[in-house]
Amino acid sequence: MSLVNLAHVCSHLQNASKARLGLTSIPSTKLHLSVCLNLQKQGFLSTVIRGGPSPPDLNSLHTGDPLPETDDATLYLRAAHQGTNTADRHLDALVEEATVTQENVATRRLWLGLKYWNSQPVLSEMKMVSKPKQRIWLKAEDIGRIARGREAGYVKGLTRPGECLFVTTDKGVMEARECVERRLGGMVLCRVN
Repeated sequence: MSLVNLAHVCSHLQNASKARLGLTSIPSTKLHLSVCLNLQKQGFLSTVIRGGPSPPDLNSLHTGDPLPETDDATLYLRAAHQGTNTADRHLDALVEEATVTQENVATRRLWLGLKYWNSQPVLSEMKMVSKPKQRIWLKAEDIGRIARGREAGYVKGLTRPGECLFVTTDKGVMEARECVERRLGGMVLCRVN
C-alpha cells in the first residue's frame, strides 16, 4: 500500500474539484478503487468508472439515479459491509473486467465524476492523516471518540457536518462510523469534507 500515491490522489481530487472539473482520472489500484467507491457511497463522487487512458463515453456515465442492485460497485460495497470474502471476489471481478496485459497494465485509470451543489464542490477538502513516515493506527475505541467529535492521539475529531474519515482495516477500507459499528480498528488514511 503506497501512501505517497494516495496523497497524490487526495491533492488531485481537491484541486480538480476547486477547478470545477466534471470528470477526472487517477491511476487504477485496489486501494484507490476502494477509497473512491467509499467516496461515492458517502456522496462525494457521482461516478467511478475503470477505463483506459482516454475518457469514457459521456453517454455511459451514470446520471445520479440510485445504482441498480446488480451493479458491481454496489455488490462489492454490500459484500464489504457484510465482511465476507465475497467482497474480495467482487473487487477481483472489477479488476479483471477488461483484458489486462503487461503492455497496458500501467495505462489503466479510474475515471471519477465530481459532484457540485449550488455551484460549490461537494468535495471541498481531502487530506491525508497518516503519512508515509508516520502511519497512525487506532483502536476501535479511539475511532469512536473521533466519530463523536473528540480528539484521539494525533487525530482531531469529526466536527463538521458531512465530514468523513477513512480507515483501512483487515476487512477493507471503511468510513470511521462504520468501523465503530463493527468494532474494528486500523490505519487512518484520509479525511474528507
